Amino acid sequence: MKDQSFDGIAGKFARNIYGTTKGALRHQLLCEALDELLPEGKLNIIELGGGTGVMSAYLADKGHNLTLTDISSEILSIADVPESVVKKHADLQSVTNLAEYDVVLCHAVLEWLEDPKAALAHMAQSMRPGSWLSLTFFNRDAALFGNAVYGNFDYISRGMKVKKQVRLNPKQPLPVAEVTQWVEELGFTIVSSRGIRCFHDYLRDTKKASEDYDALLALERQYNQQPPFKWLGKYFHMWLRVS
Repeated sequence: MKDQSFDGIAGKFARNIYGTTKGALRHQLLCEALDELLPEGKLNIIELGGGTGVMSAYLADKGHNLTLTDISSEILSIADVPESVVKKHADLQSVTNLAEYDVVLCHAVLEWLEDPKAALAHMAQSMRPGSWLSLTFFNRDAALFGNAVYGNFDYISRGMKVKKQVRLNPKQPLPVAEVTQWVEELGFTIVSSRGIRCFHDYLRDTKKASEDYDALLALERQYNQQPPFKWLGKYFHMWLRVS
């Protein structure tokens, strides 16, 4: 398995990820998390695997200095970001100057990589003490629960493996407990964590996601840091400090 690039399907990626309520909700909840967690002042921030740059654009508009990287040159070519954002075509492991940044963003990237633990080790070794990592990954526990709710028992029994991989489906969902163990072994301190989309993906009536978006958003905000609901987030967010 190779690290996933979205060259060839960049437009489809943008529509399917950010042109839906699931993408809009994930982005809004992550923006709100960073508004709460980022240190004060103008920060130097790098986004690894930042795709079309929606988060880089948001933070640049807040006055921070942003560098946007992605393995896909096609994705970067359609990234709609302010001119102040520096765009770099690079895979995660080739970005070696992380010590220059106050904050590293790695959102929804690990599940597309051949060796996600090695990627975390690279970040841990490259970042400077006292800096911050905002990490979000596709939650395998939530994926299993969701498939059980919809009766996909055969799929679960196959270890949630498909015969033909769809390029927009994450290759490698990760259990929260395993990622927790990895980051602690690598010397990160988990300062806070929350689920992202704890309810959206389980709606029986999917039209409710758009028809009652504000009510759904309020529910997500209320419970996404509370057990047991946080563990059901389709994505899991960790705010990590480098020791």
